[in-house]
Amino acid sequence: MKTYTHLSKEERKIFSVLLAKGESLRDIAHMFKRSPSTLSRELKRNLTQQHYHPLRAEFLSRLRHRECHRRERLKNESIRQKVESWLRKKWSPEIIAGRLEREKGFPVISHESIYQWVYAEARHLIRYLPYKRPCRGARRVDRSKTLILGRVPVSERPQVANLRQEAGHWEADLLEGSGRAALKVAVERKTRFSRLSKVQDKSAVASRNALRFIFSSVPPVLRKSVTYDNGIENALHRDINSYFQMESFFCLPRHCWEKPTVENTNGLIRWHLPKRTNLDMIPDQKILEIEAWLNSRPRKCLQFQTPAEALKDASVALTG
Repeated sequence: MKTYTHLSKEERKIFSVLLAKGESLRDIAHMFKRSPSTLSRELKRNLTQQHYHPLRAEFLSRLRHRECHRRERLKNESIRQKVESWLRKKWSPEIIAGRLEREKGFPVISHESIYQWVYAEARHLIRYLPYKRPCRGARRVDRSKTLILGRVPVSERPQVANLRQEAGHWEADLLEGSGRAALKVAVERKTRFSRLSKVQDKSAVASRNALRFIFSSVPPVLRKSVTYDNGIENALHRDINSYFQMESFFCLPRHCWEKPTVENTNGLIRWHLPKRTNLDMIPDQKILEIEAWLNSRPRKCLQFQTPAEALKDASVALTG
């Protein structure tokens, strides 16, 4: 049995040329090995001001296909109100879906349904999504970094750190803005606990001092290693190792996914400090508020526990 298929983009281009030459629909159908009625419907559906434009026809065809396959998402009004209220609190769709599953009286929905509902029917809520993209697309590749002397590749990091089986292994990064200042971000891999420190410039000395400040407030049992990228601000990593008896590991150039925890945290911080924000003008109190928000926000990867709760449990387990 033959199955019906729509004209392809290339077929529409050829169809347009043959129509301009005065060929009949029956002759064109014979060349395409299609039914004349298929071409007749193509003209009726996609004719624009008595002219057939192949690119316009392709656009209209895709638009009809998308509309006829679109399903209504989040049909329950109470769920929509609940999802919207949590999105406005800057909870991600994954967190919302997981939290709804734990609460009684609400049907189980997926985070994908929430994304589709927002982009199709509630676009005013896009600004509350993690990355606020006007449309869903691929991530950009991080720029190349300068190599660091004495660096140990992340491939040599212990398995207990790679598998997040042991607390005390951190990832660090420098969040930049339009001004001279920057934000040093350190995240513990297992608990996702974050510490932030504002630095007055992007130098290696400033970054080293920021990390000394950050790790001085962390119990010794939670200071084992740090994973960095190849930014020149990390050139004094051995000072940190010597001061705290830690180890350092480095991603390969352009392999930012090898420190995914801090990269994800940077994305969350961007909700409060968008790109091109002049960090020179951001007060220290604002940084503390962002840090508190990060550590009190439930995480799916922590079974919807907060990083602060997870760190407390890890500290008790290590010292007990």
